[in-house]
Amino acid sequence: MAVNAFGILHRTVEHEVEDCKQSLDNVNGQSWKEWPNHAAFEGLDEHRGPLQLQVKGAIPAWAAGALYRTGPGQATVEDTRKGTHYVSHWFDGFAHTHKFDIIAPDVEGGGTTVVYSSRRQSEDFVSEIKKIGWRSSISFGQRADPCVGLFAKFMSLFVPRSLNNNVVILPNFPGLPEKRPANTKSGHRTGTTNLYISTDNKTLQEIDPDTLEPLGYSDQTRLHPDLKGPMSCAHAQRDPETGDWFNFNLALGRQATYRIFRVNAVTGATDILASVSESDLAPAYIHSLFLTENYVVLCIPSSHLAWSGLKIVWENNLLEAIKPFDKTRRCKWVVVDRRHGRGVVARFSTPAAFFFHSVNAFEEYVKDDSGEKQTFINLDHSMYDTSDVMFGLYYDTILDRNDAMKAYFEKHRAEKLHSRHVRYRFGLPQSEQTREEAATATAEEVLSIPSPHSGELSTIHPERVGRPYRYMYGTCTRGLSTFMDSLVKTDLETREAVLWSGSQAHSPGEPVFVPRPGGTDEDDGVVLSVVLDGTAQKSYLLCLDAKTMEELGRAKADFPIAMGFHGFHAPVQS
Repeated sequence: MAVNAFGILHRTVEHEVEDCKQSLDNVNGQSWKEWPNHAAFEGLDEHRGPLQLQVKGAIPAWAAGALYRTGPGQATVEDTRKGTHYVSHWFDGFAHTHKFDIIAPDVEGGGTTVVYSSRRQSEDFVSEIKKIGWRSSISFGQRADPCVGLFAKFMSLFVPRSLNNNVVILPNFPGLPEKRPANTKSGHRTGTTNLYISTDNKTLQEIDPDTLEPLGYSDQTRLHPDLKGPMSCAHAQRDPETGDWFNFNLALGRQATYRIFRVNAVTGATDILASVSESDLAPAYIHSLFLTENYVVLCIPSSHLAWSGLKIVWENNLLEAIKPFDKTRRCKWVVVDRRHGRGVVARFSTPAAFFFHSVNAFEEYVKDDSGEKQTFINLDHSMYDTSDVMFGLYYDTILDRNDAMKAYFEKHRAEKLHSRHVRYRFGLPQSEQTREEAATATAEEVLSIPSPHSGELSTIHPERVGRPYRYMYGTCTRGLSTFMDSLVKTDLETREAVLWSGSQAHSPGEPVFVPRPGGTDEDDGVVLSVVLDGTAQKSYLLCLDAKTMEELGRAKADFPIAMGFHGFHAPVQS
């Protein structure tokens, strides 16, 4: 391992043992207490802007466009009927959306400017909590309020459900009626005609691409009447060539039903590609799925829901309705044809595990000794060996209130809480699978790169989606804090990694790769990430050279910006 003048760490996967020991030493030494990241989770203000940020260094003019970000923002509600309401889990923070307009100079030799604005998206939800004093809607992980009795909990079943979409922004989503004001510019600079925010259920919230104003909600039944199940996948997948979107809808009951569907970008019509309801396919919490050139692949991980999913209603949250992790509960994979209407074409299983995010998936074709061509599917994702990571994302744990982080690491084995980049390779059967063949089919794990040599919230070159690729960018933790502390570029061919780390107490968010127009190399571009300076309680938009991970410039705000989940860059249309 070497450190250059920019503070960039060059690493290989052989450092994993050293890193694991260092991470545990940091945990035991409680060094995270020197990492003040509280400002990224509490009392975050709305800045409707536009506010021009101070640019230090240079952000390339060809990166002009709009960087959209969304995620949890405000985590407390003051002055409710029952006092202050505290959000328990990071995933339940009230939705807050951000936009960084990157503007190329008007004159030669001028500098790129960055203009920031943000908008809260759950004001009606906050108003409801102020009125009744507690959160009545089903959440991801909100802990029960001890002041709320069983009768009140039961009566909450009859309260209209407020919504808090805060996970993924879906641009140019077809098939839904738009509620955009008549005088909107409609993202004319970037060709963004609409924006919808998704979460892990069937609802979609529309927002204005220019002002970020919340415009209302739709759900998947507006796409197709059969998509009436309550749960879905936050990370719908988009075909980069056709613009079609793919997702699933999960209906709960005595036997779960998964409906995998496509929304046509041209016509807006929705087709159900497969409907799967079988006794060995349990309802589960699933955050993302996989898309290749010819297939949609759904992985049902070992995050099964108790009582056929009905425990969600009893607990009033999803996390406590997930069964304890069981290593005998294998991941079940379903491969669906998306081109020729054949429905499910294969099934297989892999060892018990959990994942939030797929990274990429692609097909390859191999001829056997007889000259017959077989299709193999490669499925890349950030995998965890257990589902315990979800319990480490309570605000108490992240902010280490009353030594909560120490208690968390004592309860769960620390080395099992880090992700690793895993590639499974599966050979599609050359004839229709029998039930017995499907029950015994497995995929081969052909690649495994542990954190911090690989990251979470990963991104790749947008033109490599669904195709073979080499480079991946993500966030990672080297054990310096309770949260992300570095950005990592992973070379999947050599298994080498380059890490960027800021000064102490700088926490980066999801990296977004922006390719240089006309570039031919896969890593020819920049990486954008919103970073919190926890010491100064301020944030900045960081711009790194994607080849070297060296800083090119940053746009500095005079206030903290929420540590969010996901976003995308919409380039300026020529």
